[in-house]
Amino acid sequence: MELRLPGAALLLCLVDVLQAFASEEMGDGFRRAACPAFLMFDNAAYLADMTFELPCHCKPQEVSSVTWYFLEKMGSRRTTVLTDFAGTVLVDSSHVGAGSAVLQRFSIRMFSLVVFRAQVSDSGHYLCGTEEGHYFYGYDVDVQPTSRIRVTFVDRGQHVRLDHAGKLFRLFTTFWAWSRCDRCGVRGEQRRIGLCYLQSAQLHPRYRTAVPNVTSCGSRAVPARFRRPLRLRGPEVAIRSCLTPCPKEQAPEEGTQAISNVIASLGEGPWRPRVPTQFHRQSAGSSLILACPGARPEHAVAWDRGSVRLYRSRYLRGVNGTMRIFIDHGNHLHLRRVRVGDRGTYYCWRQGRLVAAFRLSIAHPTRRRRAFDDPETIYAAKAIGIGYGLITIVFILIHLCRCLWRVLRGPARR
Repeated sequence: MELRLPGAALLLCLVDVLQAFASEEMGDGFRRAACPAFLMFDNAAYLADMTFELPCHCKPQEVSSVTWYFLEKMGSRRTTVLTDFAGTVLVDSSHVGAGSAVLQRFSIRMFSLVVFRAQVSDSGHYLCGTEEGHYFYGYDVDVQPTSRIRVTFVDRGQHVRLDHAGKLFRLFTTFWAWSRCDRCGVRGEQRRIGLCYLQSAQLHPRYRTAVPNVTSCGSRAVPARFRRPLRLRGPEVAIRSCLTPCPKEQAPEEGTQAISNVIASLGEGPWRPRVPTQFHRQSAGSSLILACPGARPEHAVAWDRGSVRLYRSRYLRGVNGTMRIFIDHGNHLHLRRVRVGDRGTYYCWRQGRLVAAFRLSIAHPTRRRRAFDDPETIYAAKAIGIGYGLITIVFILIHLCRCLWRVLRGPARR
């Protein structure tokens, strides 16, 4: 006899099998990764405004949910609990502000801790454990600031910093791979981020590094006597020009192309890319910060104002201390003290593709009305003046009439 299952029932069975397979695989992964008998801390370094993820590599089999803890310094009594004790905290990264506390910028996903838009104050120890305070795994996170970042423009013949060798340590910069070209079809730019690292045989043995005797400059494994010279060296970013072709898109149909040609011949405005457009209305003198939708700090992001390319070689933050319009290291476009001339359309590129447009209009600030320039004030003053004038005239007429009546009545009595 042939057994036939409905489509819905078959789909549910398939989902159950996949979930069981995923749970088994995850459980096997935790079984294979034995927790260390003595808690160690893995070193991890990031640039400020980046988003990072810390996986909990091991836990006992009987533990179904984990709790994350944050300690700025080992031995400190101030411990921040980064969980709701159920592992279900979720954060929408598009609504995360750079200045908000870490309690508003984290999420727990499959036992891993995700911190959005990391700040320098997020540097410290992160521990994966249970609600009762039993720790399984630990991280030593170093978030390096962008305030002391050094910018190198390769096209101008500039070079990155050389290594600095001391008696007991050596300072150097570890660069990531070059990013993608931030524009296509026109001249773009590539960015390469470099973080500060230190090599020494006197690092704290409780901190584990990928390369022996090498850790990031802000790591707690660095002895206190080394930290003063470390302040002279910060992260770096290198920028160079690039040119890459745009991917071939599907050509429009013949009828659509003919209609567009007719519209263009009738004097239609200049061509504008078909991307989602946001509308912003700002008052003159205010400030505005534009963020490219879906972009992360490590992405290749570019900004244009109409047909003008806002290249980092001129508009990157720190290139000129008096810049009113600039791009920060988190790929945001800043407009300070907005002027009437700033109105127009701003375009955003992400990973070499044009993805969004921002239509900016400027409104004149409401001028504070003076007392004697206000038409209502002038009308009220005139009305009050006329009223007082009429009352004065009536008062004088009454007194004149009384005086005249007394004068005329006097001879009659005689």
